[in-house]
Amino acid sequence: MNRWIKWTAVAVGAVVVVVAGAGALGWQLGERKMARKVEVNVKPVAYPTEAVALARGKYLFESRGCVDCHGANGAGRVFVDDGSLRIAGPNITSAGVTASYTPVDWVRTIRHGVKPGGQPTMIMPSEDYNRFTDQDLAALVSYARSLPPVQGTAPAMKLPPPVRILYGFGAIKDAAEKIDHSLPPAQPVPEAVDAKHGAYVANMCLGCHGEDLSGGKIPGGPPDWPAAANITPGEGSAMTRYKDSAAFVAMLRSGKRPDGTPIKVMPFESLSKMSDVDSQALYEYLKTVAPRPAGGR
Repeated sequence: MNRWIKWTAVAVGAVVVVVAGAGALGWQLGERKMARKVEVNVKPVAYPTEAVALARGKYLFESRGCVDCHGANGAGRVFVDDGSLRIAGPNITSAGVTASYTPVDWVRTIRHGVKPGGQPTMIMPSEDYNRFTDQDLAALVSYARSLPPVQGTAPAMKLPPPVRILYGFGAIKDAAEKIDHSLPPAQPVPEAVDAKHGAYVANMCLGCHGEDLSGGKIPGGPPDWPAAANITPGEGSAMTRYKDSAAFVAMLRSGKRPDGTPIKVMPFESLSKMSDVDSQALYEYLKTVAPRPAGGR
């Protein structure tokens, strides 16, 4: 009996040592990944000042998720804070982190998820913005640069140890790892209620719903966040709730399913600002994507 207890204690101790060692290694690898330099070859976009371009930039800023992380005035915002996980989008007015940004810095950060110094942006879902046309990217940047300088929120990224360790081992990826940096900018398509325009709008869904749009747990998200929905027509699809585009658009406007139950986590502050054309085109596109079972991301 004593021998069994001894060997059990030794085995448990060995497991603890192995787990602790793996955790320390994952943490170290994560620190290295955060500090790595990502080389991307980018071209600057112009800074248009025409009213139509600034209006387009304002619309993109309000409807594509920028306000959810950076606030309506660009001053920054704490958008996750549950004790072990705290994330705050930085102040992106000229009084904040973008004060010294060059045209190339804006492109590298928004489209490629890479800071001016070459390190990954970590939290920013640049995979959602990588396929912006040059015209839309230029309009968005010009609007952001036009925001009045204000003192705002300092950037924050407090990640719980398990998330950092999983990131170190590659189970969680930053945007710079997900993006194919060799792809040329997307070409403009006519704005219309059709699947082709909807495919362009749907790029904003990739960060949460995954590259295949089949949803699943959002890597690195708080543990109480529900899995992102499957928005393909496949098994377990959430799209069966929406019999037509009107029901789908109503959900984007209200943040509620047709039965009145609220949807958690989705950035409805932005989604509610989407135009009817963009919202309806997105619905048309989602009907055409390849069916996939829920959870495959």
